Order: sequence, then C-alpha cells, then structure tokens
Amino acid sequence: MRIKLLILFLLLCSISINAQLKLSDQAEISVLTIGPGTLLNDAFGHNGFRVRDKERMIDEVFNYGTFDFDTPNFYLKFAQGKLNYRLEHNPYDDFFQFYIAQNRTIDEQILDLTRTQKQQVFDFLLNNAKPENKYYLYDFFYDNCATKMKDVLKVSLDESITFNQPNDFSAKTFRSLIYEHVNKNSWGSLGIDVALGSVIDKTATPEEHMFLPKYIYTFFEKAKFSSLNKPLVKQTRSLYKEREQNTLNSFFTSPLIIFGVIGLLILWFTYKDFKNNQRSKWLDVVLFCITGLIGVFLLLLWFATDHTATANNYNLLWAVPLNLFVIKQVLKKIPSNWFKRYLKFLVILFCLLTLHWIIGVQVFAIGLIPLFIALLVRYIFLLNFYSLKK
Repeated sequence: MRIKLLILFLLLCSISINAQLKLSDQAEISVLTIGPGTLLNDAFGHNGFRVRDKERMIDEVFNYGTFDFDTPNFYLKFAQGKLNYRLEHNPYDDFFQFYIAQNRTIDEQILDLTRTQKQQVFDFLLNNAKPENKYYLYDFFYDNCATKMKDVLKVSLDESITFNQPNDFSAKTFRSLIYEHVNKNSWGSLGIDVALGSVIDKTATPEEHMFLPKYIYTFFEKAKFSSLNKPLVKQTRSLYKEREQNTLNSFFTSPLIIFGVIGLLILWFTYKDFKNNQRSKWLDVVLFCITGLIGVFLLLLWFATDHTATANNYNLLWAVPLNLFVIKQVLKKIPSNWFKRYLKFLVILFCLLTLHWIIGVQVFAIGLIPLFIALLVRYIFLLNFYSLKK
C-alpha cells in the first residue's frame, strides 16, 4: 500500500513539474545583448535568451558560452581548441546584477512569437540545458554565444526566418569585425593578429557577421518570418545603459611603442656593428631563437589544434621555424656558404610578407612594424657582413 502511495505521489509530482514548464499566454521570450566589457574576453559582448512568464513565476536567462576553470587540463584543451563550453540557466536578476556591476549595457529584444512557438523555444532550451546536452565545442566565429541565438530559433521553430541586412550595412572581413571591438594597437589585437591566419581575412557573409553580439542585435531588428513577412522582434528596450568612465591612455605601453623601442635598439646595434665592422653575436642568437620559437608555436596552432582560424598563417614569413636550426651557423665566426643563401631567403620572405599585406591576403599586426623593419635591416647587414668575409 505504501509503495502504491509513493508511486502515486511521484506521479503527481511529475505531472505538477511538467505543468509548471508549460508557458502561459503572457509568457515572453527575448534576446538579451550585453555590451563590451573592459577585458579582452569581454570585449565582444554577450548574448542570452530570457524566458519571462509572470503567471508561472518564471524569469530565467539561458546563457550559452560559459566554461569551467576546474575542467581537467583546462589550458591545454583551450589551446588545442578542444574545450567544451556549456549552456547554463540562471535567474534573470542574478544575470542582470552581474552585468550592471561590470557597467555593461543591456538591451532586450522581445520576440514576436505565438504561444506554440514560445513553448517550442522554451522546450528546446530546457532540453539543451540537461547535463547530457549542455556541453558543446566552442568556436569563436561559428559556434559561440551569439551564433546560438539564431541557430536555436532556426532549429526550434517551424517558421523559417529571413535575416535582412541592416541599414548602411557593409560587408567586412572577420579581422575587420574584430577591430571594431579591439584597438589595432593593443596587446589583445597583436595576439589575435599573430595567432590567427589568413582565413579570417576573407569577407564574411551577412549572416556570418552575427558571430558578434552587436550584429545579432542589428540583424534581429530587421529579421522577419519568411512566410508571414512578420517582424521577428515586436519590442526593443534598453534595460541598462553603461555609465561613462574615464579610461587611461595606454599608448605609451602599447605594442607600437614597445616594439618601436626594441626595433630602434636592434637598428642601433646594427649601425654600431656596421661602423666597427663587427657583429654582435648575442643579438643574432636572440633574434633567431625568438623568431624560430614563435614560428614553431604558430605551426602547432595551425596543425596540432582544432582551431579553424589559425590555419594559413603567413606570420610564418617572419617567424620562421627554421631559424632554430641555423643557430649553430650564427655562432660561427665564418658560417657555411649555404647560410648566406638562407639569409637571402629570409629577405625574400619579408618581401612576400609585404606583398601579402598590400594585396590583402593577410593583415599583420601594426605594432610589429618596427620589428619587421629592424629584422629586415639586420638580415641585410648580416648578408653584407658575411659577403665581405670571403
């Protein structure tokens, strides 16, 4: 008898829980767009789904793009492009307070969905949030918190959606889109420009622009249900506007200044060597070691990881892995004849780098320009120095 009562109780609980998950007519589903933050990982903004139903006392945000620092081998998996991100859902108030504490703008777009469509989206999100479904392999350009907004709607709704181009839309490359959020002369931009290859210098399709949260906002404003020609968004409102803050001028610690100083030092030692008809061996060892190690790192990013954006990286034209294997020649007073040909090869690579930059095959970090000039001058000096030592 007790067992039957227990089974009946559990059944009633299950029915009650399922009933609570059925949205009422007053329910709203909206897309939240969070403005950029101050840190590099926050610089591009954020998106999330908000499900609000006063009658059912539901007000939660489904938040794609979170990860767990306690994941075993976290940094290795992140470097390899094998780190799983996850979907979390939290009370809206917690989500709201978290971002206003960071002074980040929060905009909301309430979707014009029927009750059935709202339930479809809600059911999809709940199923996606289950422990066995919540994890996914993150991709910065093609599978992130922003792209999930359009992808979830495409999969969960019966109606197809047309994402019309916003007013004054102009197609840009992926790298140019990154520059909209990251200063070209910043350390974050330098890391991106060195690590990511020419694949991000192709022009993104209009829909591909939506890897950035701000383009989710602008494209959703113009989006319509294809068959009904009805707008996707019925209401837009600002929930919080960031307060103006004074920002420190970091120009004097920017890559262009730091590498400008390094480049001048290399040129000064090169000029000194030229005047004295000598060679600073330690300088050449340092330059060949550093450029070679960076080159090996870039090769690993290209071939030993799952990152799609690190392929075809022409930074290898200046960060040449082979430089590590010629250090023995650099240490010699008179190197082998083939090393002189190798120096000519390095000069040609710099010419190719310049050509790639001019015709738009790949854009390189502007902060490295002083280093590029200094390295080229140093290679030409070494070539002439060794030629006079015949």
